[in-house]
Amino acid sequence: MQNRLQSLIALGTNLPFGAFSPDQIITEALERLNTPATRIRHQSRLFKTPAFPKGSGPDYVNAAAVLDVAPELGPDALLRLLHDLEAEFGRRRDRRWDKRTLDIDLLALADLVLPDSATQGQWRALPPADQARLTPDQLILPHPRLQDRAFVLVPLAEIAPEWVHPVLHRSVRQMLAALSPEERAEVRAIG
Repeated sequence: MQNRLQSLIALGTNLPFGAFSPDQIITEALERLNTPATRIRHQSRLFKTPAFPKGSGPDYVNAAAVLDVAPELGPDALLRLLHDLEAEFGRRRDRRWDKRTLDIDLLALADLVLPDSATQGQWRALPPADQARLTPDQLILPHPRLQDRAFVLVPLAEIAPEWVHPVLHRSVRQMLAALSPEERAEVRAIG
């Protein structure tokens, strides 16, 4: 695995697709990501989480994974690969934060900050009303909502607790501890 880049991803679904239940979708998507270009180093257990924003649909099944990514697969190509996998499971991008068959967020790739720290900071500081209606026209890394979401941090803490956000300089463990106990308690392991 020498010279490969570490990537963090989060997966979620709250709708079935064909014969696949939400937990089967996550399991199958992870299997399809285990390729020569994207090898799974670690994957979390499956977790059940209330829909985000609250009340917007059925509960989600969430998970996280650490991928070892071939260096020739840059950030934009990796994002396209993840979007193509979402499409294989019927993902449609009609409305932001809508119910979905599969959502895969590229959380981080190595210690890249894209497009730059200032732009990443602007998206991270976006007011909640703007978060729901605005979509960036370029890849923002690390994911600007990573530190705010228990449904991402709880699974991620299981597999990469010491990963440090390259802008906030806080580990996954520290970001998770900063969330309220109520937010953390909403994310429940399945099985």
